Amino acid sequence: MSNKYKFHDQDKLYFVSFSVVYWIDLFIRNEYKQILLESWKHCQKHKGLEIYGWCIMTSHVHMIIGSNGDKMEDILRDMKRHSATVLRNAIENNPVESRKEWMLWMMKRAGTKNSNNERFQLWQQDNHPIMLFNHNVLHQKLDYIHNNPVEAGFVEKPEDYLYSSARNYYDLPGLLDIILVDPLLV
Repeated sequence: MSNKYKFHDQDKLYFVSFSVVYWIDLFIRNEYKQILLESWKHCQKHKGLEIYGWCIMTSHVHMIIGSNGDKMEDILRDMKRHSATVLRNAIENNPVESRKEWMLWMMKRAGTKNSNNERFQLWQQDNHPIMLFNHNVLHQKLDYIHNNPVEAGFVEKPEDYLYSSARNYYDLPGLLDIILVDPLLV
């Protein structure tokens, strides 16, 4: 039986999370975060990925997504496959990466233990999509995403974290074009 969550309705928005194998703190380097952002931009332009919220933490990512093109599961599969290849090359060729041998060893170890891979795995298998079935749940997940860096102690305010869509929601320049969610009226 599959342990994967499913995208049941392509017309809905979903909260997704995905993590680096063994929760390796890969995204402490900006160049690795930039690779992920470029992959998302490609998916927005060529696959119909819609991004409503996002945050890159050190070992994982949270997003609120939709699609006006390809199926969301196909977009995430292709994005994870492509970014894993580019990130692996970036790690291998980074002359100042002090954790290079250890990270590559851990990712090779994960790949050999997973029958879905040949010899290497960067991302954990699942995306855990959760359908956002109403505006309240959407805002609850968006607040969770934006407060993740605050809870981790990286910043005092969500809008101060550069690698998050919180900046877009506070009318600050963001690193990625997103679709803004209407404010929650109380």
